[in-house]
Amino acid sequence: MCHICDPVGTRVTENNMIQKESITFGDLGVSLDLLKVLNAKKLIHPTPIQEKCISLGFAGKDIVGIAQTGTGKTLAFGLPAIEHIRKNHGKCIVMLPTRELAIQVNDVLSGLGRQFRIKTALLIGGVSSFPQNVALKKNPEIIIATPGRLIDHINRRNCDLRNVNFVVLDEADRMLDIGFMPQIREILKSIPNKRQTMLFSATIPTAISELSAQYMNCPTRIEASPSGTSAPNIKQEAYIIYSEEKQPLLKMIIQENNGGSVLVFTRTKYRAKKIASVLRQFDISAVEMHSNRSLAQRKSALDGFKSGKFQVLVATDVAARGLDIDDISLVVNLDLPGSSEDYVHRIGRTGRAGKSGRAVSFVEPNEKFKIKQIERLMKKSIRIIQGPQNLPRLEVPEPPRQNFARPSRPEKFEWGRNKKPSQQKVHSYGRNKKRFSQTQRSRKQW
Repeated sequence: MCHICDPVGTRVTENNMIQKESITFGDLGVSLDLLKVLNAKKLIHPTPIQEKCISLGFAGKDIVGIAQTGTGKTLAFGLPAIEHIRKNHGKCIVMLPTRELAIQVNDVLSGLGRQFRIKTALLIGGVSSFPQNVALKKNPEIIIATPGRLIDHINRRNCDLRNVNFVVLDEADRMLDIGFMPQIREILKSIPNKRQTMLFSATIPTAISELSAQYMNCPTRIEASPSGTSAPNIKQEAYIIYSEEKQPLLKMIIQENNGGSVLVFTRTKYRAKKIASVLRQFDISAVEMHSNRSLAQRKSALDGFKSGKFQVLVATDVAARGLDIDDISLVVNLDLPGSSEDYVHRIGRTGRAGKSGRAVSFVEPNEKFKIKQIERLMKKSIRIIQGPQNLPRLEVPEPPRQNFARPSRPEKFEWGRNKKPSQQKVHSYGRNKKRFSQTQRSRKQW
């Protein structure tokens, strides 16, 4: 469960930091009317990233925050943004890498801003731009967007950023991986230099450091949870098996999970589709989620997985960051990710809010070095298990065969088949008469 939705009381964050009961949002300088809204939502005590960012955000400081997903970053920048808009009558823009994260942030900020008549607009790809144009014409104070769709609206002159004085870049390293950095630079150039900027990232690569140095004013660096930090209540295991043994072992582990929610990560979207299809043929309710699915399909899959309609969600790394999914008891890495940081994000979907979780990875013999890299990053050992011997072969039930025989034509069209052989030959010669005559002439000339 996402930490911004945790119940009241002592909280256990992803890096096992227990928040003291004595620290409340009121101690951070939050106004009384905004405190009433937070109390109504049962939000009393801030998480570490919220405690460090909110007071500096109220002071107008630029911030570079290093924090993992699920640590409550939405309120860390959302509360300063709302207070900034109320005092300075400005505008705020929040950029995120994926549609799902943008929808989630919009739900939180619109719920808080509605109490103060602060309007929000959600600009994401994969859907019609007409409702977004209508929302922009209402002059919203907060714009939540993915960079690609925001650039599209700017080029069409639907969105004017000249009055924006508060900017948030969330999951900046993920936007860098996707290739959004040129769009981000173009957007920041169109926003006035006199602004407050908050940047959040799980890691700080060179490109992010250059971005903060170029577009931020003496930013304060806040490190709430170091890169590679994982929850200690996650039981991590790695099976050493060959590729053809992964599907039988996956089926066996899911059946042993006793109906609990299972999140399966694959390397490619085509493999995610195949695995979900195979599981469904064994009466395991599974759905896939990847970039080839439309926004409506991805939202339906996510809602069905949250509500328990689907036991298994097979996804690519699009579901590895920041998604608010409750009570995932098991995460399976069917394919190891490309980087060690992505592994930490993947297993962070389980063991949330102090609950116990389990993470299982399938490792081929030639991938053992990746486990060493992950252990070095997390500074924690992973239990290595030799794959079960003589796994039963996964025999996928064949779908019922369909009759693809060509339907018989009506009787009036059968005249071509009832021709005599001599007539068919004449017809064939007549159709190729020109070609035969050319061949005969060339032979005579030769």
